[in-house]
Amino acid sequence: MWEEKNGKLHKMFVFKDFVEAFSFLTKVAFLAEKQNHHPEIFNVYNRVELYLCTHDAGNKITEKDRNLARSIDLI
Repeated sequence: MWEEKNGKLHKMFVFKDFVEAFSFLTKVAFLAEKQNHHPEIFNVYNRVELYLCTHDAGNKITEKDRNLARSIDLI
């Protein structure tokens, strides 16, 4: 479940290991590039945290963020 945290959409993902986490990040990268909307990404071993906000809209959550979040959830 995505949550609003400090004015951004946030979600943490936990995977079996680093390779699985990085594979997920690769898929996120392709989605983000396709949608021309790029998340803040934090990765430590098997844990990935994503933050979404629209910088062009004054660092607010917009429909672009919600669309990317929905796409990421389909991975």
